[in-house]
Amino acid sequence: MKHIPRKRFGQHFLADAGIVDLIVDVIDPRPEQVMVEIGPGLAALTQPLVQRLSHLTVIELDRDLAVRLRSNPKLTVIESDVLKVNFAELASSLATAPCGGSAVREATSAGASKLRVVGNLPYNISTPILFHLLDFVDVIEDQHFMLQKEVVDRMVARPASADFGRLSVMLQWRYAMEMVLFVPPESFNPAPRVDSAVVRMVPHKHPASIDGKLLSEMVRVAFSQRRKLLRHTLGKWLQEKAYGGEFDVQRRAEEVPVAEYLALAASL
Repeated sequence: MKHIPRKRFGQHFLADAGIVDLIVDVIDPRPEQVMVEIGPGLAALTQPLVQRLSHLTVIELDRDLAVRLRSNPKLTVIESDVLKVNFAELASSLATAPCGGSAVREATSAGASKLRVVGNLPYNISTPILFHLLDFVDVIEDQHFMLQKEVVDRMVARPASADFGRLSVMLQWRYAMEMVLFVPPESFNPAPRVDSAVVRMVPHKHPASIDGKLLSEMVRVAFSQRRKLLRHTLGKWLQEKAYGGEFDVQRRAEEVPVAEYLALAASL
């Protein structure tokens, strides 16, 4: 039976075989690796991935699609909202799961393997998913996601650009990121009204050791009024925190490099 894309799940299914091949080549999956796919949908990406892997774990919210996916013995299907998945617990369970194959178990038990996470993320909740995964970055080797290109532009943006914002700072704190592939709307069914792109996210080996919640609050305040100088927003917030250090608030939020936000958070 043909599956009708559900708008409430933000479903746009990848339908271009050429683009699928390019994405798989970019991901470069290996049999000994532990991989998790978010939102496999109609398995356009799932099938070529599992051909190169010993096993693949997928997270699918749509009940009808989950039923279809379970027919593949090489897949472990987690029927859940990805925002409710504890990836630390998942990594631990996959390390000992018999379905993963001996190569996967040996690599994981030796501490050589973390989760590789991939997916065509639903555009309506892509940012919450990215922030959710921030909590589990220590068990992740890398991430490759298809996203709305506008979101990827914000993720990789440099300071002093219109795209630079809270998402840029929070993600660049923990990941090195790059846009690796442009994907046009006609590659999907149904075609979205926006361009898409694939982003590679590799966790920093030695990220700045700071309180993530504090950084998130600080950056949210800083970018709350982008057109105003920071003395109107972050400056007042720093006064409330009784901050006695030096920080130039005669700038707009987008003019401050990520390193300076991290240093300020560390000093607090």
